Amino acid sequence: MGRKSLLVSPELCIGCRGCQTACKEWNQLPGSKTENRGSFENPPELTATTFNRVRYVEVASSSGDPRWLFVSQRCMHCGDAACMNICPSTGAINRTADGAITVDKTKCIECKLCASACPFGTPKFDAQNKLSKCGMCADRTASGLPPACAKTCPTGALRYGEREELIALAKKAGYAKIYGENDLGGLGTLYAFRDEPKLYGMDEKPAMPESLIFWQNVLKPLSYLGLGGALALSLVHLVAVGPKKDEPKNDEPKKDEEVNKNG
Repeated sequence: MGRKSLLVSPELCIGCRGCQTACKEWNQLPGSKTENRGSFENPPELTATTFNRVRYVEVASSSGDPRWLFVSQRCMHCGDAACMNICPSTGAINRTADGAITVDKTKCIECKLCASACPFGTPKFDAQNKLSKCGMCADRTASGLPPACAKTCPTGALRYGEREELIALAKKAGYAKIYGENDLGGLGTLYAFRDEPKLYGMDEKPAMPESLIFWQNVLKPLSYLGLGGALALSLVHLVAVGPKKDEPKNDEPKKDEEVNKNG
């Protein structure tokens, strides 16, 4: 069989966040201390110990009454993955036979280039500065089991299966937009939208940053030839992360010496 994916249907989601709890339980992730921010949504963002979360989007309906959209956020498992393309450490970021993007922390060199390259802001880093993110429960799917989030979802808002079958199912159900069907080599996390993506807080056309395109087209070929490999990595780090800022020097001791000499 071919590539497998998750299909997220926000209109079917009831915001129970059972997927968040199941993910933490299966991956043995600790809870995070949060605070009331005046919103039902919690936690506020993905972290190194929160691989998926439900975003609460409030919009106005045609009648003028509030309408809630619950959008599951996680790694998109891109077909053309920016994190894999830019990672300089062989084997740190990998793709399973089913198409999921996984991480080998023992090979992560803490450069954080993946964070600057990802169009979705997914990569997060643990206390040891190692990349930590959703791996689509590769240890479950390898044994024929669905990811913990999809297994737990009570409404079918998260479904796991053959990618092409999920796309066909969503189209048959009359969804106006299958987000991720063709973007970035086809996303492994698909969304079935009834309205425009921006209503759900998603970019209409996700794209790789210019720094990554420059790396792929110019710097990476040079590094393969052995011409300035270290320079190539330094340049892409400079473009993506920025230069190192030196701390301002304290000139006070020097001024005191001048005063003593003149006095």
